[in-house]
Parts: sequence; C-alpha cells; structure tokens
Amino acid sequence: MVKRDCYEVLGVGRSADEAEVKRAFRKLARELHPDVNNHDPDAEDKFKEAAEAYEILSDPERRQVYDRYGHDGLRRGGQSPNFEGFGSISDLFEAFFGGGGGGGGFGGFGGGMGPRSGGDVQVAVEIDLEQAVAGTPVDVRYEVVDRCERCRGNGAEPGTPIKTCERCNGNGVLQAVSRTPFGQIARTVSCDVCGGDGKVAEKRCTRCDGRGREVLTHAVSVDIPAGIAEGQRIRVSGRGHAGDAGGASGDLFVHVSIKPHERFIRDGNDLVTVLDVPAPMAALGAKLAVPTLEGEEDLHVRPGTQPGESYELRGRGMPLLRRPGRRGDLRVIVNVVIPRQLNDEQRKLMQRLADTMTDANTKSEESMFAKLKRVLHG
Repeated sequence: MVKRDCYEVLGVGRSADEAEVKRAFRKLARELHPDVNNHDPDAEDKFKEAAEAYEILSDPERRQVYDRYGHDGLRRGGQSPNFEGFGSISDLFEAFFGGGGGGGGFGGFGGGMGPRSGGDVQVAVEIDLEQAVAGTPVDVRYEVVDRCERCRGNGAEPGTPIKTCERCNGNGVLQAVSRTPFGQIARTVSCDVCGGDGKVAEKRCTRCDGRGREVLTHAVSVDIPAGIAEGQRIRVSGRGHAGDAGGASGDLFVHVSIKPHERFIRDGNDLVTVLDVPAPMAALGAKLAVPTLEGEEDLHVRPGTQPGESYELRGRGMPLLRRPGRRGDLRVIVNVVIPRQLNDEQRKLMQRLADTMTDANTKSEESMFAKLKRVLHG
C-alpha cells in the first residue's frame, strides 16, 4: 500500500522546524490514546503511521533523504523505520510518553495499576420541533460495559476462592522492555494475567468468563430542555461504561437531532415561515392568518407589500435555552402569488387594471444591485 506523505500525516508544512514537528506528533498521538479512541479499530495503525512520520521528520539526516527521494529513498538507504512488533497501541503510547496507555482487557477496561475511570457512551435521539420548543423527556436504551451481576465484578464464580496471581506474585505489575525508535525502554506494565489486581479467580465466573465485566442494556429517561438546538449534547454523569479497580463510571452523552418541519425553518432562536399572499391582497393590504407553533395568528399585510418582504411576530420563535420566559421571533416571508388560469371576467378586470398602471404604481426604488442581492440571497 502506498504510504502517505509524512508532512500530511502530521499536518505540518515542509518548512516546519523540529519543535513544530514534535508538537504536532504529540497532539496527534494523544488523540489516538486508547482511552479516547477505543471505538476506532484503526487507531493503532494510525498511531504507527504518525510515529513513523515523526521518526523520519525529527531526524535531520532522514528528513533530508525523505525530502529528496521520499519513502523509496529511505528504503534504498536502509533507513526505513519498522514499527511492527511493538504490540498494542497502549505499548506504543507508553513507549513515547512514559505510561498511561491503558490496558487491553474486556471492552477497553483492562487492568491498570490503580483505579481507572470508565469510558463515555454516546447515543442519538431525534425529536420533533414542537418537542424542542416545549422540552420533553425521552427514553433511551443503549449497551454499556458494566460490572458483572453474577460475580459482582471480581471475576470469580460465586462461592469459589480468589488466589494470589502466580505470574506477578501478587504485585499486579511486571517489568517489560520495549524497542522504540529511540532505543530500548524499560517500564512497569500491568500483569497480563491478573490485569493489575494481583489476584485471580480459582474458578472463573461462568457468566463473564472471569472478566468481571459484561455488556448490558441500560435504559434511562433524559430530560430534553426547551430550546435545545440541532446537534447539541446532554451529559448524564455516571451512566457510561463501568470503571476499573474502583474507578468512576464514564458518562452518557445524548446527541440530539431535530426532525425537519414542514412549515418552519429554524434560524438560531428565530423561526422562519413563508406566507402565500395573492397579488391583489398584497397590493391592497389584508389581514391573513399565519401558522405559529401555538396555532394561527392574524397578520396585517400592508398595502403594496412586495415579494420577499418580511414581517416579525415577536416572541413566537424558539425558547432561549436555560432562560425561562425568553423566546426568539417568528419571521414571516411574503410570497406574492400571481393569479393563474383566469376566467374571462377576471381577465377583463386584470386588463382594466393594467391599462391604468403608471410609473408611480410600478417603479421600484431599489437599485439594480439591491434587486439582484434580494433575489439571489433572499
């Protein structure tokens, strides 16, 4: 597979200095941290790609070769780095940043050397515009990694003992050496048998196979506040994945989307609608019923109203989030409807009207530029 350009991978220009390259790599690497990116199956490959780009661009000699000949030049010169065999992304992260990569256990909750908070969960809900105006409770169901209900999280079949881990002698950690582009680094890692607990179940729980975790379906009612906007999220603390070794549970984030409405378009805290007005009424003026979210309301259309003119109904828009009693406006855009399929009498009346038209009736005070702007941009 063709390798991507190193500068493109790190998101820096070709004139970037060593400090800029390092900052870009560290920022990118932290974005690929397993605790942040455990939903992305390609996270480890992306980290390896970024690490390789960093090793090339942080070494003046290799960078010079790469700038002249690309990846092929490094391969021919025997300078191409190899990031295979590093293990998991956790190992890679610890090698570059000195720890904190997390474990690789069930659901991303593998052991560590202390309490670890659980991961967050995000679910999506869709509501009507009317629900966004009034606020509404919604019931959401989602899957979460939680403590096993059978073994209460200790991984042992109920009634069976838990013994000291033989691999780490109850310490919960092991000494490991990793090969990195900068040489060998010795570090302390969680025991791969007990996951850092120092103890293992003599007989594994038959429900979770000794993991102490299982995937459960949770249900929760979430209050959607009045005035919420498209794409906003609601945080429900402690309803995410369970923590490890006494760590706090993650949070639940509810991503809200709002269904398109057949009559109204939202513009910030305002609502916009279109009112069809027959040409004679637009010329003479009229009182017409305008739909609002609370029902119809009378609107007085001024004589001589032109296509695209806007009327405002104060306080008939969206509620302002977390500001009770405050609302936006409803903007009513006039669409002047030209009569079609006239009968003989109507045609005669229209002809009589046309014969009496003068510049005083039809001349517009708008400039050509203003007319074009109004037509093109509404």
